[in-house]
Amino acid sequence: MMKIFGSSLACGTMALVVGSCSGFAAAQQVASATLPDAPGSVMMSAGTSSSSSSMTSEDDQTTAGQAPHQDRQTKRILGIIPNFRAVSADEHPPAQTVGDKFKTASEDSFDYSSLLLPAVVAGYGQATNQTPEFHQGAKGYARYYWHSYVDQAVENYSVEFIVPALTHEDTRYYTLGHGGFVKRAGYSLSRIVITRNDKGTDTFNISEVLGAGMGAGISNLYYPTPERTFKNTGDKWGTNVGIDAATFMFKEFWPDINHALFHGHAQ
Repeated sequence: MMKIFGSSLACGTMALVVGSCSGFAAAQQVASATLPDAPGSVMMSAGTSSSSSSMTSEDDQTTAGQAPHQDRQTKRILGIIPNFRAVSADEHPPAQTVGDKFKTASEDSFDYSSLLLPAVVAGYGQATNQTPEFHQGAKGYARYYWHSYVDQAVENYSVEFIVPALTHEDTRYYTLGHGGFVKRAGYSLSRIVITRNDKGTDTFNISEVLGAGMGAGISNLYYPTPERTFKNTGDKWGTNVGIDAATFMFKEFWPDINHALFHGHAQ
């Protein structure tokens, strides 16, 4: 994804200018042999050389530093969906602290956009009568909604704060950003089982696997007794992991989508 374009400027033009002027320079060589170089030309040449060197240095720093704006992750996707944990390709942020993990878990749980997904999940659950004990109607929908919202918050804190604080894992998504679709898609899905620890080394993603299961288990505390079955808990665990996997893939390709559709301006 991260493609850094460079361009070679004016090389051909300079060659033509030097070639066309060489004859004139030869003819003037004798006349100018006894004359000192013009101070102005010496200063201009030195200034041009210094300026070119400075520009080259700045270009090199830009290339080695960060990616172009349009290929970078944004804090939000489509200006709404939180994307606080995404790291742009080839970036190396400071180590994540326990406070950072708590902050991102809280942002994902209490951001205004966090009200949207539970609303969709609640509507689907009621339409398919997933939890008959909640019944139908407005009161039934309210029950579906607050259970879905709490499920989301519990899973966020389990995966993004509680478990990684204990295992010293980094909860951020590090964008690959280069290679074909299959390579990048495979990489993003592999982040379900592979993550970085606080030292920057790849490790098994205990936070995701155990945290998602913990969230599913905790939900049994506030669901009706008939729903507290091993099967239902396993289904929630799988759903949590599946949603996170889809989220990782979308994060991986979001900079490309943003660049193609919004020219890198979507926030």
